[in-house]
Amino acid sequence: MSEEPTANGDEDGGEDGSEGVVRRDRFSGGPARGFLSSLSADERIFAADLAVDRAHVVMLAEQGIVEADTAGEILAALEEIEDAGHDALPDGEDVHEAIETAVIERVGPDGGRMHTARSRNDEVATCIRYRLREDLLAAIEATLEARGALIETAEAERETTMPGFTHLQPAQPTTVAHWALSYERALARETARLFDAYERTNLSPLGAAAFAGTPFDIDRERTADLLGFEGTMANAMDAVSARDFLVESTAALATLATTLSGLAEDVVIYAKSGYVEVDDAYASTSSIMPQKKNPDTLELVRARAGDASAGLNGLLTTLKGLPRAYNRDLQRAGGHAWRAIDGVSEATEVAAGAIATADWNENALADAAGEGFSTATGVADALAMAGLPFRTAHEVVASAAETAGDETDFEALDAAARETLGESLTAFVDRETIEAALDPVESVASRDSAGGPAPEAVAEGIGVARDDQAADSDALAERRTTLEEAAAALQVEVETYV
Repeated sequence: MSEEPTANGDEDGGEDGSEGVVRRDRFSGGPARGFLSSLSADERIFAADLAVDRAHVVMLAEQGIVEADTAGEILAALEEIEDAGHDALPDGEDVHEAIETAVIERVGPDGGRMHTARSRNDEVATCIRYRLREDLLAAIEATLEARGALIETAEAERETTMPGFTHLQPAQPTTVAHWALSYERALARETARLFDAYERTNLSPLGAAAFAGTPFDIDRERTADLLGFEGTMANAMDAVSARDFLVESTAALATLATTLSGLAEDVVIYAKSGYVEVDDAYASTSSIMPQKKNPDTLELVRARAGDASAGLNGLLTTLKGLPRAYNRDLQRAGGHAWRAIDGVSEATEVAAGAIATADWNENALADAAGEGFSTATGVADALAMAGLPFRTAHEVVASAAETAGDETDFEALDAAARETLGESLTAFVDRETIEAALDPVESVASRDSAGGPAPEAVAEGIGVARDDQAADSDALAERRTTLEEAAAALQVEVETYV
């Protein structure tokens, strides 16, 4: 959409609306008309525009700016247009013009009164926010489902020992539950970021007009309330110019996609190592190698991070250096956010399904848990807890690892102690303690600090995760209820005129 040439749509175009209601003859033709049009892409905000139109018309009638009978005719026409659908709209520069043209076709010139005291600038900004709210709530719901899948995995695999890695090298033994909760906690922050984006999206620009307000005695709070917004944008110029809510939302989605990419990468690697089997519903085979089972869906989840980050970069580049107030560049801004929210929400749902249906190979994981002398840190900790300085204990264990590698046992450690310390390991700690530290299961059990992998610590983490997920689910339901109640209230008001 473009700058509004007038404050009142009934001054634009012919009375029958055949030329559209915005552009006069001078601006209604030529090869660039299609280039300017966003009508096809605007299908996404078709329902939003109808809601915004209804709220605005109701307010105009309540304020005595438009007569009640005229408001009723306009609202009845909007109902017909909704029933006919977006594809039935007349040609137009955008959905806003097309709907107004369709109203005038049904009502006559008085149909143009629906545009009194507003511009397409505040109208489109309101429609984008109205639709984006729903999409953000859907994305939040997807993160909650993914968190639920990870919590269930943690509950089922509390004692399933697995290798933990740094730099993709065996580091310390942990559990599948501990791994799953690490991603659940990350996704909990993603949920919080999306809620934050929702709060700043949920403000109404309607009534700002082109950017300088209007002389009509409008009630901005009333339209905000009818549309379920928390309040209004305080400054009219900011209201039509601002797209930082799109940036914030797209950034939150790109961050979510990045977290999901890491999750997907882990599962792809684990599947290659035989630690986990991805369910057939989330895998595919090769077109030429029938023995192959590939975790293709997770590879695509991984790739969505590139799409989302590209969308964020595209959006920021579009917005960079735009002067106040409205510029046509903004017509290209929304698409980046819509593509990101669709792609990342779908990826979140797929990742949740893949985790929920995955089969963890306990035996393979247990066998791998001690590879690479992954219990070395536990042995060093045991020596330090017995009174040896940690750096000295580190040197003893490192010396044993250098000579014995994966075969490091009590004898290798004792030999290293005699060489490094000049005395037997038993001078500091008994053999049973060292052998327990060498056992991956015992090593995990010893790490019972808050947030650690010991079954008791994981149980506490699961409880926290469940409580947080339940609280976020309640917050999601509350916001959806608010929007549903506003939609119902608006419908009641409309019915008093129709």
